[in-house]
Amino acid sequence: MREKVLALTMSKRWEAFILTVIIINAITLGFETSEIVMQSAAGPILRLFDRVVLAIFVVEIGLRLYAHRLRFFRDPWSLFDFTIVAISLLPATGPLQVLRALRILRVLRLLSMIPSLRRVIGGLVAALPGMGSIIVLMALVFYIFSVIATKLYGEAFPEWFGTLGASIYSLFQIMTLESWSMGIVRPVMDVYPNAWLFFVPFILSTAFTVLNLFIGIIVSAMQKEHEQELLEENRQAREPDMQLIISELKALRQEVAAMRAERPVT
Repeated sequence: MREKVLALTMSKRWEAFILTVIIINAITLGFETSEIVMQSAAGPILRLFDRVVLAIFVVEIGLRLYAHRLRFFRDPWSLFDFTIVAISLLPATGPLQVLRALRILRVLRLLSMIPSLRRVIGGLVAALPGMGSIIVLMALVFYIFSVIATKLYGEAFPEWFGTLGASIYSLFQIMTLESWSMGIVRPVMDVYPNAWLFFVPFILSTAFTVLNLFIGIIVSAMQKEHEQELLEENRQAREPDMQLIISELKALRQEVAAMRAERPVT
């Protein structure tokens, strides 16, 4: 029985069914945000469908727990699915009314169902250690430029550079290139014509250098994740052949041993 349940939960048809339910549930949750839809005849149907979807997810998790048992909790993606469904089961009444909005987290189960999305998440997680060094570097750059900006432009432009916190926020806006020229830099240059000597190096060292380092680390980590997955797939594909070769070698050794045992002693 357990083997049949395991085969069911790992079959392509079952995965396609759960994926379809997730997508349809994401659409219906969007409809539930409309008061007009919920006050119409479709409202009770959507609420009923939501309960049916939750029941399907609970049954699916239960089947996977029965099939995999303790191994279920060793898989990070299984724990992710379990957490999402557990959040959906919490009562969404009274002070926990806000948890109704968290039902949309069910859509995140697409991350565990689609291999390409799992590779993206795996790459992002693998990139975190390298990103830590870049974050420290960016923090140092921001701190240095913020102190300088506060000293240089804080008196004339207290709203943007009056304090260290205001300078950090203003420089972050400049780094994102959102209204940086006409909104901040050019008004500063009207008072300090040489201010471009400060802002241009800042943009070059952040928006065009440090952020590209972030992208490079993430792309590199995703590439490694993809290569490891290919190696694992190749290893699994070669495993039957290796088992066949090993079994043939064992049979050959047995035949050789039998031939030596039958050889007459002179």
